[in-house]
Amino acid sequence: MTDPATLRIALGDYPHTLPLKRGQVVSPWLRLDFVEIKPMHKAFKPMVREHAFDASELALVTCLQAKVHGKGLRLLPATMLARFQHGAMLYNAARGRLRLADLPGRRIGVRSYSQTTGAWLRGIIENDYGIDLSGVQWVTFEDGHVAEAKDPQGVIRARPGQDMTAMLLAGELDAAIYGAELPQDPRLASVIPDPEEAARNWYAKHRLVPVNHMVVVTEELARARPDVVTELYRLLEAARHAAGKPGPIDQAPFGREANRPCLELLISYAVQQKLIPAPLAVDALW
Repeated sequence: MTDPATLRIALGDYPHTLPLKRGQVVSPWLRLDFVEIKPMHKAFKPMVREHAFDASELALVTCLQAKVHGKGLRLLPATMLARFQHGAMLYNAARGRLRLADLPGRRIGVRSYSQTTGAWLRGIIENDYGIDLSGVQWVTFEDGHVAEAKDPQGVIRARPGQDMTAMLLAGELDAAIYGAELPQDPRLASVIPDPEEAARNWYAKHRLVPVNHMVVVTEELARARPDVVTELYRLLEAARHAAGKPGPIDQAPFGREANRPCLELLISYAVQQKLIPAPLAVDALW
């Protein structure tokens, strides 16, 4: 790099980003101007639709849809958020047991049909448990981040002001898919029994953790200053190392090959669920 640069960037607070955000990891060539947005998913729509930042954390289904619709974003193989999804679909146990086999034909809420947690969980239920979800009526509460990506048939919008948890408790929804923060109501239980054990079994089969968010940069930046993008990735990697060794399962994988199996699986789910019209090559995303 020859000229120092400043990047406007939006990242969440994670063990492997805090060393960077707290100034413990720095570069003489690159200054990061952090924009704090909470919850983090509120940054995704302005990133996709306005390029509001030079770089940002971004949900992976949004990234796939952005690629399909030419939104000018490039993916960096730097995982920000990954987690097992088996406990994210809840039902009101006070109204009786709801099994996975009961889901066809039911009404299930999800913040947005294109929410990455929903895509992972639908893929797991359909492909690992053999449940046909094509007859489910999906009830959403907001649109996706990519305006041009339309929801498939069977997806409807809740009325303005309706609350997903309130609808679930009232019986207006049979189940609901949540993100990182699950409601703390003793009446609500996981549709997948013993989700922790289910996640262990799924990991033993697939050998990966479902990734929700990675980092993207604008295509303008990637073309004009590839040196800046390289330095950004170096900083992200240095912060990951500064955070210490991961546990027995790495939930923040870095590198193209480390993330390839996860992306390939999610792409197959996205096609199956009509989130994207055809498979994408992983190498076309970088």
